[in-house]
Parts: sequence; C-alpha cells; structure tokens
Amino acid sequence: MELLFNDLSVHGQFPNDLTGFRDAIGRVMVIRETVRRFGRELYCHRNTANAQVTHALNIPQSLKVLKIDQRRGLMQWLTRQGLFWEVVRQHSGDDWLDYNGDIVTDTAVGEAAHCVFYGVDRALVSMKPSSWLTSPLSVTWRDCQLDSAHVQNVNIDNYWDVDKLKAALVAAPSSLGSWRDLETTARIRFPNLTFSSDSFEKLEGHPFAKGAAERLLGCLAVLHDLKGCFGENGERTPDGHRLYDKHFAGDKAWFSDSSDTEKSRFEKDLTFVHPTKSGESLFCPWHGKVKTPQLRIHFSWPVRANKPLYVVYVGPKITMR
Repeated sequence: MELLFNDLSVHGQFPNDLTGFRDAIGRVMVIRETVRRFGRELYCHRNTANAQVTHALNIPQSLKVLKIDQRRGLMQWLTRQGLFWEVVRQHSGDDWLDYNGDIVTDTAVGEAAHCVFYGVDRALVSMKPSSWLTSPLSVTWRDCQLDSAHVQNVNIDNYWDVDKLKAALVAAPSSLGSWRDLETTARIRFPNLTFSSDSFEKLEGHPFAKGAAERLLGCLAVLHDLKGCFGENGERTPDGHRLYDKHFAGDKAWFSDSSDTEKSRFEKDLTFVHPTKSGESLFCPWHGKVKTPQLRIHFSWPVRANKPLYVVYVGPKITMR
C-alpha cells in the first residue's frame, strides 16, 4: 500500500488566525514521518504547494504561523523532495472520475481510484479538519468514450488518524522493494496469466524503479482482466471490449503491436521459448509499455478464451534503435 496526500482536503477551510492550519499540517507531517518509518512514502503533487488555506491565503502565505524548521520541512516535501505522484501517474486527463458528482480527474483522489481499479494498492491521507473525513471514498469511473451509461465504482481507503493508519500499515502486504518482489506479487496476483519460468530474468542487474514496477503491475492487471472477459461461447464480453478500446487502441494505448520494421529487424529477439511446449517457440511482438525507464511486457496474441495468455518477457525494451 502506498499513500497519496489528498490535495482536495486543503480547500480554504481554515480561519484567518491560522492556528487550525498549524495543528492540521502538523498532523499531516507526523503521518508522513510514520509512513516513512514503515519504509513507504506519502506522495504529494507539486500543485499542493499553492493550495488555498483560508479564503485569502495559500500555503506559502500561511507559513508565518509555523516554526522555521516546520516551514522548511513542509516546503521541501511539497516543492523539492516529494515524492511526487504525477511523475509515476497512471490515469489520464481524459478519464472521467468523480466523487459525489464532482470531477476528481487530475487529483490524488482520481489517481488513487484509477490505481486501485487496476490492482495497484493506493490509499489517501486527508487533512483534518476538511470536507474529506470519510472512509472509504466511493469514486465513480465513467467510460464516456464508449458508453456514457457504463459506470464502475471503486472504494478508496482514506486516513487522517495516525493510530488507524499505523494499524493499516502493520497489516498491509510488504511494499515493492525489488524486481523479485514484483515477480512474486505478479505470479500470485494474476492467475489468469501463464508466465514463463524466466519471464522476469532480464530485469536482474537493472536499477530497481518502484514507480515502474507498479506500472508494470498495472499493465499485468489489465492483461489478467482481459483474459477473464469471455462468455460461455468464447466471445469477448462488453467489459472485454471496453478494456481493449481503452488500453489497446489509440495513441495513448498501454499496449501495442511492434511495427513491421521492428518485426523484421528484431524477429529473433521477439521470438521466445514456449513456456509449456518443449521444442516450440512463440513470436510475441505485442507488448505493454512503461516509458520511464523503457520497460516492456511481451505476451502472446490474440487473447482467446480457450488458450493461455503467455507472458514471456518483462524487462528492458528489446527493439532499441
């Protein structure tokens, strides 16, 4: 479980004397230190540094109420240290995400909801007092590109109490700390996928990048869900078509086929030992993409109801020019 600071929970709610803000931001910083003691981070967004504290004052204008070391710690976190969730952002500005009828796209609430929907564990930390002291938060995703009536809901855990957050962190699965953790998690979490014994081998020796590992998990979650979207007669279900149109088509697709030039130039590299059939091979130009760093997931295509979906490679981009 990783935690995102809910930027919407700073919405000008504090009185002009700023004592309430001083106490509230103090609690947030205590929560951040608690999270870090568990080997995790409280992610924020750079725009939070300009959030409105009172009707007239934003965060930089409100720092006079804090001690100098508190000011430095807060602004270093919000402007320099982060970590910043927008760097590893998974949802698009085109996604329609709302909470109680209000759009939460481009916010931590929307990012957390999108991640949880695709199997990446995220929760929120909100400021107290605020209008966000509810848990879980039920966020709605509407697929407007395909069907305005198609609605899916996802619940996001939301914390503002240190003791309750500590209990959740104690009970939470270990955070991803290595490529080996990624492999172990993927093999357990995605039973619809058939991994080669050496699927993750090429990641060894490369510097671990937690954000990239989580994006890989998100891609694998989509493949896992697509493999499960078939009816009794082997036809792809409406949910399967929506997954395909959202993640396998268009300029921003998470998955795509290699170009004809790449298939010709890298034919040998894109051909893998068959995971289950001795002496056979699989040509797998279809791939999922992570941009920073350049990582790929190569898998068998097309996805069919009566055949395994083989994941044969997770590692650095193969078709480097």
